[in-house]
Amino acid sequence: MDKDEQINELLTRGVEEIIGRDELEKKLKEGKTLRVKLGIDPTSPNLHLGRAIPLLKLRDFQQLGHQIVLIIGDSTGVIGDTSDKDSERPMLDKGVVNENLKNYAEQAGKILDMRKVELRRNGEWLDKLGYEEIGEQADCFSLSDFISRENIKKRLGEGKRVSLREVLYPLMQGYDSVAIKSDIEIGGTDQRFNLLAGRDLQKHFGQEQQSVLMGPLLEGTDGRKMSSSWGNIIAIADEPCDMYGKVMSISDDLIIKYFILATRIPVDEIKKMENEMKSESVNPRDLKMKLAYEIVKLYHGEDEANKAQKNFVTLFQKKEIPDELPEVKANVGDKLIDVLDREKIVSSKTDFRRLVDENAVSIDEEKINNKDYVIEKEIVVRVGKKRFAKIVL
Repeated sequence: MDKDEQINELLTRGVEEIIGRDELEKKLKEGKTLRVKLGIDPTSPNLHLGRAIPLLKLRDFQQLGHQIVLIIGDSTGVIGDTSDKDSERPMLDKGVVNENLKNYAEQAGKILDMRKVELRRNGEWLDKLGYEEIGEQADCFSLSDFISRENIKKRLGEGKRVSLREVLYPLMQGYDSVAIKSDIEIGGTDQRFNLLAGRDLQKHFGQEQQSVLMGPLLEGTDGRKMSSSWGNIIAIADEPCDMYGKVMSISDDLIIKYFILATRIPVDEIKKMENEMKSESVNPRDLKMKLAYEIVKLYHGEDEANKAQKNFVTLFQKKEIPDELPEVKANVGDKLIDVLDREKIVSSKTDFRRLVDENAVSIDEEKINNKDYVIEKEIVVRVGKKRFAKIVL
């Protein structure tokens, strides 16, 4: 792939809209080193595939020699962005935010070469601002600009509360662009207002306005937008088998979208798979297995991807017990319900009893109906379809 082809894919793959595209394309073709910005708020401990989409786009820029600036929003995370919310997002405690961000750099490092990344926290500059500076920034926008946003307009129309704190968030994200002098900012389509605020503030402070590259949002395992608050995420830090299984649980109509956004399989190959799906010449399950394999390989390596695929085939296609089982120590005379509850293999003793009633608990592949089963020997326990444990004495 030559340079023009690389630039074209950079500006089209997984891209919904670009503000300032002509200027951006010109700079890219001239070979200028650009400062490419992404901000992530640590509202939960784990990054997920939805947040990995802009990180992969950052990697594309990084591989072309551009300077990546990754901002961890230790200040914006406290305030909270409601761009994609239908109700007010509560303020987070600073301690919670600091705890959440502990592993962000490590997780981002599964995608980016962190040795070449400029890693910043926006508390470096936002925490130093006073009312005078904030007032100057706020003067660049009108209240009607803010309340015309679709989700804010909807909330106001429904009589829901919109706090003044929420009005501050676009200023904070926009000022990040001023502080680090970004040439490009990457974000989702739900961030459009905040991203454009960066351009407005840069203009106010005499800087060249950044280009804005917006990508689509990714659906999670339940078909809604992937969100930690909904519990439908596939986390970058998930164990390989869990990650593989979660990818296999997405709906078939998301397979191609996941290939485009969550992998770097060549676009021509993805188009071929899309045509095969349309002509029904391939089983969607086979393509989904390829997708799950590629995603696990991206974050855990080829060996773990092979193991995860083998485990999935064993569990769900051959209906066999996997080769490697977690071992749980117990004593002769222990009740199975107590051991499984202690090891969190079931969520509670009530959960265990319910599963037994539903014929979902097996010992050495034999269903049991005894809720007070006493352990007398080493056994293999299956709970539901995916949970296994080897009880050792």
